Amino acid sequence: MIKIGSIKTCALAAALAMALPLAHAATVTPAISAKVNLRSMPANQSFDRFIVTYVDGSTEKLNANAATQNVSAAVSRAGFNRATRSSTGATIAGMSVKHLRKLAIGSQLMRTSRKLSKAEATTLMAQIASDPSVAHVEADVMMQAVGDFAANQAMQPATVLTGAPNDPLYAQYQWHMKAPSSSNKGTANVAPAWTLADGADVTVAVLDTGITAHPDIDESLAADGYDFITDSFVSGRDTDGRVAGAWDTGDWTTGDEYASCRKPGSTGSKSSWHGTHVSGTIAELTDNETGMAGVAHAAKVLPVRVLGHCGGYTSDIVDGIIWASGGHVDGVPDNQHPAQVLSMSLGGAGTCVASDASGKAIADAIARGVTVVVAAGNDNENVSNHSPASCPGVIAVASNGITGKRAFYSNYGTGVSISAPGGGIYKSDASSGDQNVPNGFVWSTVNLGDTVPTDPGYGGMAGTSQATPHVSGVVAMILGAEKDAGITQSTPAEIRNILSSTARPFPVAQDQPIGVGIVDANAAVLKAIDTSGGDQPPATVLTANSPLPNQAGAIGASALYSITVPAGARNLSLRSYGGTGDVTMFVKAGAAPAEDGSDADATSARPGNTETAVIRAPMATTYYIRIMGVVTYSKLTLLASYSL
Repeated sequence: MIKIGSIKTCALAAALAMALPLAHAATVTPAISAKVNLRSMPANQSFDRFIVTYVDGSTEKLNANAATQNVSAAVSRAGFNRATRSSTGATIAGMSVKHLRKLAIGSQLMRTSRKLSKAEATTLMAQIASDPSVAHVEADVMMQAVGDFAANQAMQPATVLTGAPNDPLYAQYQWHMKAPSSSNKGTANVAPAWTLADGADVTVAVLDTGITAHPDIDESLAADGYDFITDSFVSGRDTDGRVAGAWDTGDWTTGDEYASCRKPGSTGSKSSWHGTHVSGTIAELTDNETGMAGVAHAAKVLPVRVLGHCGGYTSDIVDGIIWASGGHVDGVPDNQHPAQVLSMSLGGAGTCVASDASGKAIADAIARGVTVVVAAGNDNENVSNHSPASCPGVIAVASNGITGKRAFYSNYGTGVSISAPGGGIYKSDASSGDQNVPNGFVWSTVNLGDTVPTDPGYGGMAGTSQATPHVSGVVAMILGAEKDAGITQSTPAEIRNILSSTARPFPVAQDQPIGVGIVDANAAVLKAIDTSGGDQPPATVLTANSPLPNQAGAIGASALYSITVPAGARNLSLRSYGGTGDVTMFVKAGAAPAEDGSDADATSARPGNTETAVIRAPMATTYYIRIMGVVTYSKLTLLASYSL
């Protein structure tokens, strides 16, 4: 019997072997290919930066010179050290290697003297991975701010009092903050929660383009933030290197110097002021007679600039994650304001696994007690093919519009944790039509400059980049409310459970799975500060050895079942089978598993309706079984059994 994982490994080995010169093809074993991350490398790009992780105890992990020699030897084995001729007859010098720096996760960042095609880069990485001292190697790819859709209008700050709160643009534009209604089913239900929590004493790090000066944002931590962009081309500075402060100086791509990072036929884009917009959604000053409102308006935003012209390197983002969450980064003063929440509305292609640089950095942040919230992406694709949204442990956020329908652009899949208002763009959240609808966008702070910062203003954007800060802000509200109530603050796993268990059910059937429901700020805060230790939610009771037929459910919805197991029972078997559709089963002893199964004791996620969980030595307690509809299902049968 061949395991699925073995098939994937062999396929990768074959891909590596095809890219290698014949002299080296035989050296590419499954063990070597398992060390190489090709998942994040776009086909038509070139690469000259590589993140190499060495095994603990190796000289290369500790010594930059040894690491440089190690990669240089791989260059020689690949034959890239020899001079060649181009198609025009020009001499191309042999390739050399330079050590750039050591990342905070312990990996070494190396740069080659020329850019390599994907095939060449694949060859080099395979040769690097063939050394036993190497644990993992990947290209240092550029990630982007999740590509948003901008509204056609921008606004100057206003100071006219109207509405409640008294921010003058709140009533007309910020549908995404208000309580749900028959005409507003996609909101995050933030306004009712403002009587309970405002995020005070909580710091949210925003890893993005930085922040601009704005009268409706608390900029008190802007100078304490940091610009982690090392490459001068990306940062826009005259020289390479990082600098204190996280001010957004612009990320425009117009002009000949940025032609290499534009899509064919594009003339480039104006500066996005993306980080300012995200920061405003999280913590825009509220009830201050100015502009609009923010979710956790008393929270502190710590901006961390990791995106500039053309995007941002993975290596810089990884160091930014470590620093923002309270870890140490060589060459940078330690963060004096460690965040409790990381908000990342950025990403790129590729499946993220724990051994990847992004996966390791996020795991480190979570281990420090930091909740990591990431945009699912705007490509109308499965989130499993996007990083860091697919990294283990993150809360991946999809986007819905005012009707509660999945935004047509939003990524989807079982890897999505929850949905939040990101804007549907078109009237009634259609996939085309009239864009001139205020409720098609999420409104927040921006700058009005085309390239460099000029006047502050307000603007609408739509995307999972806008959905994500709603969730980040709700997490800040939860943590702030717990602190005010004198309750021990929730761990990232507990935060995930609170969000999942209080999410508002989707008001419409979704065409693709986008999490357990729509984030509900009021319900989440109420649950976080409820110390009554209430009973478990209602569950349909299963009788041992008696099938329960004709179960049905919608996509993204879940149903809860339970069975009480006596002392001395053995081989508890929980099964679902028959009917049509596709379900996932989550099982937990003593309590209901979270809506997304993040705290489940056992999970079964096969294609279709046939799911099985077997506990050989069950406890004497009530076991809860949650059936989640991956797609709409019907005529499903459940069966629980055990032996005594």
